[in-house]
Amino acid sequence: MAFTIGLTGGIASGKSTVSAMMRELGLPVIDADEAARAVVRPGEESYRQIVAAFGPGILRADGEIDRAKLGAIVFNDEQQRKVLNAIVHPAVRKKMLAEKEAHIRSGAKTVVLDIPLLFESGLTHWVDKVLVVYVDDDVQLRRLMARNGFTEEEALARIRSQWPMAEKVKRADAVIDNNGTIEETRRQLLAILHQWDALGK
Repeated sequence: MAFTIGLTGGIASGKSTVSAMMRELGLPVIDADEAARAVVRPGEESYRQIVAAFGPGILRADGEIDRAKLGAIVFNDEQQRKVLNAIVHPAVRKKMLAEKEAHIRSGAKTVVLDIPLLFESGLTHWVDKVLVVYVDDDVQLRRLMARNGFTEEEALARIRSQWPMAEKVKRADAVIDNNGTIEETRRQLLAILHQWDALGK
Protein backbone atom coordinates (compact mmCIF):
# COMPACT_ATOMS: atom_id res chain seq x y z
CA MET A 1 0.00 0.00 0.00
CA ALA A 2 1.35 3.42 -0.93
CA PHE A 3 2.36 5.91 1.75
CA THR A 4 0.06 8.94 1.35
CA ILE A 5 1.00 12.48 2.40
CA GLY A 6 -1.68 15.14 2.76
CA LEU A 7 -0.21 18.54 1.87
CA THR A 8 -2.20 21.52 3.13
CA GLY A 9 -1.91 25.02 4.54
CA GLY A 10 -3.67 28.36 4.35
CA ILE A 11 -4.40 30.37 1.23
CA ALA A 12 -1.17 32.12 0.10
CA SER A 13 0.91 30.20 2.66
CA GLY A 14 3.24 28.89 -0.05
CA LYS A 15 1.76 25.42 -0.41
CA SER A 16 2.17 25.53 -4.21
CA THR A 17 5.89 26.20 -3.76
CA VAL A 18 6.24 23.12 -1.56
CA SER A 19 4.09 21.09 -3.96
CA ALA A 20 6.42 22.05 -6.84
CA MET A 21 9.46 20.99 -4.76
CA MET A 22 7.85 17.59 -4.13
CA ARG A 23 7.24 17.13 -7.86
CA GLU A 24 10.91 18.01 -8.53
CA LEU A 25 11.88 15.26 -6.08
CA GLY A 26 9.91 12.80 -8.21
CA LEU A 27 6.87 12.41 -5.97
CA PRO A 28 3.49 12.18 -7.74
CA VAL A 29 1.33 15.11 -6.57
CA ILE A 30 -2.43 15.09 -7.05
CA ASP A 31 -3.67 18.67 -6.83
CA ALA A 32 -7.23 19.25 -5.58
CA ASP A 33 -7.36 22.68 -7.26
CA GLU A 34 -6.40 21.17 -10.63
CA ALA A 35 -9.05 18.48 -10.15
CA ALA A 36 -11.60 21.17 -9.23
CA ARG A 37 -10.82 23.09 -12.43
CA ALA A 38 -11.11 19.91 -14.51
CA VAL A 39 -14.54 18.89 -13.19
CA VAL A 40 -16.12 22.30 -13.91
CA ARG A 41 -15.08 22.53 -17.57
CA PRO A 42 -17.90 22.90 -20.12
CA GLY A 43 -19.46 19.53 -20.84
CA GLU A 44 -18.81 18.15 -17.35
CA GLU A 45 -21.75 17.27 -15.09
CA SER A 46 -20.56 19.64 -12.33
CA TYR A 47 -20.44 22.50 -14.87
CA ARG A 48 -24.10 21.95 -15.76
CA GLN A 49 -25.11 21.83 -12.10
CA ILE A 50 -23.21 25.05 -11.26
CA VAL A 51 -24.80 26.98 -14.15
CA ALA A 52 -28.23 25.68 -13.08
CA ALA A 53 -27.60 26.77 -9.47
CA PHE A 54 -25.95 30.17 -10.03
CA GLY A 55 -27.30 31.23 -13.44
CA PRO A 56 -25.57 32.07 -16.74
CA GLY A 57 -24.29 35.38 -15.28
CA ILE A 58 -21.28 33.53 -13.88
CA LEU A 59 -20.06 32.51 -17.36
CA ARG A 60 -17.39 34.22 -19.44
CA ALA A 61 -17.99 35.01 -23.10
CA ASP A 62 -16.28 31.74 -24.11
CA GLY A 63 -18.67 29.70 -21.97
CA GLU A 64 -16.14 28.90 -19.23
CA ILE A 65 -17.08 29.62 -15.62
CA ASP A 66 -15.75 33.00 -14.47
CA ARG A 67 -13.97 31.93 -11.28
CA ALA A 68 -13.65 35.50 -10.02
CA LYS A 69 -17.40 36.15 -10.37
CA LEU A 70 -18.30 32.85 -8.75
CA GLY A 71 -15.73 33.47 -6.03
CA ALA A 72 -17.20 36.89 -5.25
CA ILE A 73 -20.59 35.22 -4.69
CA VAL A 74 -19.52 32.24 -2.58
CA PHE A 75 -16.84 33.85 -0.43
CA ASN A 76 -19.34 36.35 0.94
CA ASP A 77 -22.28 33.97 1.41
CA GLU A 78 -21.81 30.77 3.37
CA GLN A 79 -25.08 29.29 2.10
CA GLN A 80 -24.01 29.76 -1.53
CA ARG A 81 -20.59 28.32 -0.72
CA LYS A 82 -22.27 25.19 0.66
CA VAL A 83 -24.29 24.86 -2.57
CA LEU A 84 -21.11 25.08 -4.67
CA ASN A 85 -19.18 22.67 -2.44
CA ALA A 86 -21.99 20.11 -2.56
CA ILE A 87 -21.66 20.10 -6.35
CA VAL A 88 -17.89 20.23 -6.74
CA HIS A 89 -16.46 18.26 -3.80
CA PRO A 90 -17.85 14.79 -4.65
CA ALA A 91 -16.64 15.11 -8.26
CA VAL A 92 -13.19 16.27 -7.14
CA ARG A 93 -12.86 13.42 -4.63
CA LYS A 94 -13.79 10.83 -7.23
CA LYS A 95 -11.21 12.23 -9.68
CA MET A 96 -8.43 12.43 -7.07
CA LEU A 97 -8.96 8.86 -5.85
CA ALA A 98 -8.92 7.59 -9.44
CA GLU A 99 -5.59 9.42 -10.04
CA LYS A 100 -4.14 8.02 -6.81
CA GLU A 101 -5.07 4.47 -7.83
CA ALA A 102 -3.46 5.04 -11.24
CA HIS A 103 -0.17 6.16 -9.60
CA ILE A 104 -0.18 3.13 -7.29
CA ARG A 105 -0.78 0.81 -10.23
CA SER A 106 2.21 2.46 -11.93
CA GLY A 107 4.38 1.53 -8.95
CA ALA A 108 4.41 4.74 -6.87
CA LYS A 109 5.34 4.01 -3.24
CA THR A 110 4.55 7.54 -2.00
CA VAL A 111 1.67 9.72 -3.25
CA VAL A 112 1.03 13.36 -2.28
CA LEU A 113 -2.53 14.72 -2.08
CA ASP A 114 -2.37 18.52 -2.28
CA ILE A 115 -5.65 19.57 -0.65
CA PRO A 116 -6.05 23.19 0.57
CA LEU A 117 -9.18 22.29 2.59
CA LEU A 118 -7.93 18.92 3.90
CA PHE A 119 -9.14 19.59 7.45
CA GLU A 120 -12.23 21.60 6.50
CA SER A 121 -13.40 18.82 4.17
CA GLY A 122 -12.80 16.08 6.76
CA LEU A 123 -10.43 14.17 4.47
CA THR A 124 -7.57 13.44 6.87
CA HIS A 125 -8.61 9.73 6.82
CA TRP A 126 -7.38 9.67 3.21
CA VAL A 127 -3.75 10.20 4.25
CA ASP A 128 -1.09 8.64 6.47
CA LYS A 129 0.60 11.92 7.41
CA VAL A 130 -0.46 15.58 7.23
CA LEU A 131 2.12 18.21 6.25
CA VAL A 132 1.06 21.82 6.87
CA VAL A 133 2.76 24.81 5.22
CA TYR A 134 2.60 27.71 7.66
CA VAL A 135 3.11 31.47 7.49
CA ASP A 136 2.35 34.23 10.00
CA ASP A 137 -1.06 35.91 9.64
CA ASP A 138 0.34 39.27 8.50
CA VAL A 139 2.56 37.58 5.89
CA GLN A 140 -0.40 35.55 4.61
CA LEU A 141 -2.58 38.66 4.24
CA ARG A 142 0.19 40.64 2.51
CA ARG A 143 1.03 37.82 0.08
CA LEU A 144 -2.62 37.20 -0.83
CA MET A 145 -3.29 40.89 -1.50
CA ALA A 146 -0.14 41.14 -3.65
CA ARG A 147 -0.75 37.86 -5.52
CA ASN A 148 -4.42 38.37 -6.38
CA GLY A 149 -4.73 42.15 -6.32
CA PHE A 150 -7.32 41.88 -3.52
CA THR A 151 -8.29 44.65 -1.14
CA GLU A 152 -7.65 43.84 2.52
CA GLU A 153 -11.38 43.12 2.96
CA GLU A 154 -11.46 40.70 -0.03
CA ALA A 155 -8.33 38.92 1.18
CA LEU A 156 -9.64 38.58 4.74
CA ALA A 157 -12.95 37.12 3.48
CA ARG A 158 -10.99 34.32 1.76
CA ILE A 159 -8.69 33.72 4.72
CA ARG A 160 -11.66 33.55 7.12
CA SER A 161 -13.44 31.00 4.91
CA GLN A 162 -10.71 28.53 5.98
CA TRP A 163 -9.69 27.19 9.38
CA PRO A 164 -7.17 29.42 11.24
CA MET A 165 -3.56 28.50 10.49
CA ALA A 166 -2.90 27.85 14.20
CA GLU A 167 -5.61 25.16 14.25
CA LYS A 168 -4.10 23.41 11.19
CA VAL A 169 -0.62 23.52 12.74
CA LYS A 170 -1.96 21.94 15.93
CA ARG A 171 -3.36 18.96 14.00
CA ALA A 172 -0.39 18.47 11.63
CA ASP A 173 2.08 15.59 11.75
CA ALA A 174 4.76 17.98 10.50
CA VAL A 175 4.92 21.72 9.78
CA ILE A 176 7.01 23.74 7.32
CA ASP A 177 7.56 27.33 8.47
CA ASN A 178 7.44 29.23 5.19
CA ASN A 179 8.16 32.70 6.57
CA GLY A 180 11.79 32.50 5.46
CA THR A 181 13.69 31.85 2.23
CA ILE A 182 13.03 29.20 -0.44
CA GLU A 183 16.22 27.42 0.69
CA GLU A 184 14.99 27.23 4.30
CA THR A 185 11.66 25.82 3.10
CA ARG A 186 13.40 23.20 0.93
CA ARG A 187 15.66 22.17 3.83
CA GLN A 188 12.64 21.64 6.13
CA LEU A 189 10.80 19.65 3.44
CA LEU A 190 13.75 17.31 2.82
CA ALA A 191 14.21 16.71 6.55
CA ILE A 192 10.52 15.76 6.94
CA LEU A 193 10.49 13.49 3.87
CA HIS A 194 13.64 11.70 5.06
CA GLN A 195 12.18 11.32 8.55
CA TRP A 196 9.08 9.69 7.01
CA ASP A 197 11.25 7.69 4.58
CA ALA A 198 9.01 9.06 1.84
CA LEU A 199 11.74 9.38 -0.80
CA GLY A 200 13.25 5.95 -0.49
CA LYS A 201 9.94 4.13 -0.79
